[in-house]
Amino acid sequence: MIGNDLKIRLKNLGYELKEIAEKMGISPQALNSKFASDDLKVSFLQQIAKSINKSVYFLMEEPGPITNVIETKEEGVSRSEFLFRTDKLMHNQIIPLYDVHASASLITLFQQDRSTVVDYFSIPNMPKVDGAMAITGDSMYPILKSGDIIFFRKINNFMENLFFGEMYLLDISNDDDDYTTVKYVQTSDRGPDWIKIVSQNQHHSSKDIHLSWIKAAAFVKGSLRLNSMR
Repeated sequence: MIGNDLKIRLKNLGYELKEIAEKMGISPQALNSKFASDDLKVSFLQQIAKSINKSVYFLMEEPGPITNVIETKEEGVSRSEFLFRTDKLMHNQIIPLYDVHASASLITLFQQDRSTVVDYFSIPNMPKVDGAMAITGDSMYPILKSGDIIFFRKINNFMENLFFGEMYLLDISNDDDDYTTVKYVQTSDRGPDWIKIVSQNQHHSSKDIHLSWIKAAAFVKGSLRLNSMR
């Protein structure tokens, strides 16, 4: 979507551009100059969405994907990807960052609970993902460490889309505990109804999990780490 397309869309939806400019704290002329751009920054889309009391998703729900969104890259950022050979890279996509602690479970998060979206990313040339979240703990260190952002693609049927040896975001629930974790999934000696979840950190033991305990799952497709620059 180029700026003029967004301008036309807002008008068709009944929004006054003058009122949007006032809420954004800029002049109508300044707003028009932003619409003249062929490249829309995520921050601009967020400002527009806030001014009309909608989410960025609302701007994306009309026919036609938002493309040509650019985001400034800064020093001190490390990015990793965990790809299948069949993954297709997307030139640009807007990725919601979820507050997983505000969600009751991954199931709630996967239902696109917009109330738990705290920010958005625009990262070029990544495989298609459904969202991002910060992780805690050191079980996947050094590949992942506490505070890293992971990008995930939800799985509708875990049993039918299970690839052993890959990294997953798992929502696990049994009589003893309920928790969300990032692990490698391997075969279990206990039989076909079981899997073994394995950490990258050798100080964390592997564990056998019954498939019925998996309440939600997602492929981990990439990660982002902020490195302090001194």
